[in-house]
Amino acid sequence: MRVLVSGASGLLGLNFCLRFASEHTIEGIVHSHVLKDLPFMVHSEDLSKEKNARTLIEHYKPDLLVHCAALAEIDACEKDPDRARFLNAELPGWLAEECEQHSVKMIHLSTDAVFDGVKDGKYSETDSPHPVSVYAQTKFAGEQAVRQVSSSAFIARVNFYGFSLSGRHSLAEFFLRNLQAGKPMYGFTDMEFSPLYVLDLAETLMKSAEKDLYGLYHVTSPQSQSKYSFGVEIARKWGLNEELISPLSVLEADFLTAPRSQNLVLDPGKLEKALGINLPSQQDGLDRFYMDYEEGLAQRIYNLNKEDG
Repeated sequence: MRVLVSGASGLLGLNFCLRFASEHTIEGIVHSHVLKDLPFMVHSEDLSKEKNARTLIEHYKPDLLVHCAALAEIDACEKDPDRARFLNAELPGWLAEECEQHSVKMIHLSTDAVFDGVKDGKYSETDSPHPVSVYAQTKFAGEQAVRQVSSSAFIARVNFYGFSLSGRHSLAEFFLRNLQAGKPMYGFTDMEFSPLYVLDLAETLMKSAEKDLYGLYHVTSPQSQSKYSFGVEIARKWGLNEELISPLSVLEADFLTAPRSQNLVLDPGKLEKALGINLPSQQDGLDRFYMDYEEGLAQRIYNLNKEDG
């Protein structure tokens, strides 16, 4: 399969490309990041220009587009809502329209943050979104833009962690780096989420594409935990000092710019039934994350960053 991945220098995009480079023809789209020693082709494209986005599919002729590119920093979106709206809402619609016109399968990545977090229990695909931040609002608008023009796109609401180029693009890396450096940090006791390890997510997305699923799906772990608990579990797995992580309510976190939903727990039952699988538990994901670290994956990813050396 010929697969085109936008945002190929980001956490999910890069890990997806690395995971499937030996099994499929993978090409990645980046904006300005310079990478080295990659097992897949990378092309630089400025997708902030509509013309470039509109010609992407016709130029590269993929069988599948995995659209990961986005402005994903929640507080950055709050500070620059116009840029967030352009990248998170308008761009996905243009790409979806081109994929539909050229009969190209599209996977569009959305977020668990589209919900306001006031529900008691897991959110399903039938629950009505009520995004509370600019990031969440623009990501939900992106979902709607894709659905308006494409009947075949697979829209995945996700939360994930793993190793990134900078070592700073996931919550797991935040905890791990600070713990290894002996630096104190906070963990939110009242923010519940159900993240997947990024390679588990990548494999699940590929299975969904191979089965030609379409429509809206929650692609998360069936289990959840607080962000504080997540940090403590990482400390214990690595044998580091969990007391460096201080419990804190997100309502008391005056260092955050954008509002956050406290319940981010999604129900992946619809996807599990469609694929006939059980998605990984929180412990299963953390075990694989640790094993990949021990086998050198983190350092291999950091070494791909030409800008760091």
